Amino acid sequence: MNTQSASHLRRLMSLVAGAFDPPPGKKRIVTALLFGIMVHSIFAAAVLAMVAAMYAGMTRSLGTVSWPYAAIANAILLLQFPLLHSFLLTRPGSKLLGALVPGYGSTLGTTTYAIIASVQLLALFLLWTPSGIVWWRAEGASLAITTLAFAMSWLLLAKASFDAGVEVQSGALGWLSLLQDIKPRFPGMPTAGLFRTIRHPIYVAFALTTWTVPVWTPDQLAVTLTLTSYCLIAPVLKERRFARRYGESFHVYRRSVPYAIPSFETGKGP
Repeated sequence: MNTQSASHLRRLMSLVAGAFDPPPGKKRIVTALLFGIMVHSIFAAAVLAMVAAMYAGMTRSLGTVSWPYAAIANAILLLQFPLLHSFLLTRPGSKLLGALVPGYGSTLGTTTYAIIASVQLLALFLLWTPSGIVWWRAEGASLAITTLAFAMSWLLLAKASFDAGVEVQSGALGWLSLLQDIKPRFPGMPTAGLFRTIRHPIYVAFALTTWTVPVWTPDQLAVTLTLTSYCLIAPVLKERRFARRYGESFHVYRRSVPYAIPSFETGKGP
C-alpha cells in the first residue's frame, strides 16, 4: 500500500474510532447520528437503484408519465443531476449547503452534499419512464462479458473513490466530524493509486458504468451520453478549484498526468 493510501486508511480509522467516544453534547450527537444514518442509507439505495436500472437498460423503473410528455419528464430528471451537482460545488453552492443545517451546516457540508446527490440519483433512476424500446439485449457469452465489464466498472469506481478519500466521497467526513465536535479534515490533493494514471478516475469510472451495460435502449443511450458528457466537462471546473487550492503542486501534477485517457508511458506521474 502506498503512502497516500495508507494515510487515507489511517485517517478513516481514526474518524471511526473517535465515533465510539464522542464528547458530550446530546443535540450535536443526535444530529450527527441522524445524518449518518440518512446519508449512508440513501447513498446505498441510490447505488442499488443505479445498478439495477442500468443493468436493465433503463427498461424497469417506476415512472408512469404518458408519452410524449414522458420525454420532457425524463429530460428534466436527466439534467437535474449534473446541473445541481455542479452548482453545489461552486462557492454560492457551498454557502447554500452551509445554510441548510443551522449551527452545523459547515461541518456537515460533505454529508448534506452526498445526501442531495444520492436523492438526485434516486429520482433519476426510480422515476424514469421507460420508452419500451429495446435495441439489443446481451445473451450467452455476451451477457457474461458485459456483466463482468459492468462489475469491473463499479469496482474501478469504488477504488477511485477510496484513492480520493472515501470519507469525503461517501459523506462520512461531515457527520463523523460533527459527532466528535471537530473541524472536518479533508485529504490532500489525490495523486496516488488510480490518480497516478489519470487525473479524474472517479469521473471516468462513473462514465464507464453507463457504457458497459448488457441492454441497450434509447433510454440508456440518453443516460449514457448525458452523464458521459458531464464526466468529461465537470472536471474542468474541479481543476480550477484545485489550481486555486494547491497552486504550483497541482500545475506540476497536471503537466505529468493525463486528463482522462492513460498514456501508459514510462516515467509519468508526479
